[in-house]
Amino acid sequence: MKKDEQIKVGISIGDLNGIGSEIILKTFEDSRMLEFCTPIIFASIKTMSFFKKHFDSAINFHGINDLTQVIEGKVNVLNVWKENVDIAFGVEDLKAGEYAIKSLEKATEALKNDAVDVLVTAPINKLTIQSDNFKFPGHTNYLAKELGGNSLMFMVTDKLKVGLLTDHVPVKDVPSHITAKLIEEKVQTVYDSLVKDFRVNRPKIAVMGINPHAGDNGVIGEEDDKILKPTLLKLREKGKLVYGPYSADSFFGSKNYQNFDAIIASYHDQGLIPFKTITFGEGVNYTAGLNKVRTSPDHGTAFEIAGKGTADETSFKEAVFTAIQIFKNRKEYLELSKNPLRKAPKKI
Repeated sequence: MKKDEQIKVGISIGDLNGIGSEIILKTFEDSRMLEFCTPIIFASIKTMSFFKKHFDSAINFHGINDLTQVIEGKVNVLNVWKENVDIAFGVEDLKAGEYAIKSLEKATEALKNDAVDVLVTAPINKLTIQSDNFKFPGHTNYLAKELGGNSLMFMVTDKLKVGLLTDHVPVKDVPSHITAKLIEEKVQTVYDSLVKDFRVNRPKIAVMGINPHAGDNGVIGEEDDKILKPTLLKLREKGKLVYGPYSADSFFGSKNYQNFDAIIASYHDQGLIPFKTITFGEGVNYTAGLNKVRTSPDHGTAFEIAGKGTADETSFKEAVFTAIQIFKNRKEYLELSKNPLRKAPKKI
């Protein structure tokens, strides 16, 4: 890759007591990563030096106080704070949550201002991040507010892509959230993402039912017949290859998912349990529908193994590669859209 093609990857540190620091270190200990991107970790050189010592890492950091000081070929660390921070691996701590949000907010600001090209977020703890100033259930909702657009949690690998109609919603409230308008918006977001972000020319999308057996013709709930089916029919009549609702219990086990470019699940566990069962450790959580690119690994803070040096960085590394590839795909799509090929004149 040429120097002028270097993509700046902003990295939020996540919960300091979780495995975020370890998977970041392990990812960029491989110097070949610096051939693909210029990483900027939003934390502090003191904090990252503590992690380097704890994990006996050979990584070298380039500490900076301003994003104009970023150097290609280095693992840059922006000093978001300068004080020493007490790290207690594996402990849920509100103070650690405060630093996770400081890192996320600064990284998001850089993304909005084009100081970084993409954002990769290390895992946060949904309890410790809550405060009077931050009342979001996770990254997706916060970034939707900051960046605008119809955000959608899109779990992706090369072979399987699963989006959600509803994400961090209590199961008892799922049916009341699913409306014709929501279905149309989410299908459109998945469709657009497949075309612009993943180079799928004619996306084929499957939608899971809301109730067991997709309602069994109204025997097990009416939502599938009254909301999902007519809305999907309407979308098909408009030319979209969107099918369903499918009974979720057999859809993945029968490998029917392999016949589609993406699957849309009605709620969180319906989509994420099969996704993580099939792809765990390799999947990427991508926030589709935003005007900027954000990815993260497909796992959480893993407090139970934090600090032990046993965390697997594969998903985080995939998140970095996926963010880079989506950024390139979007750029190429925009270029092609700006300069459509002129139609050849008809021969007489």
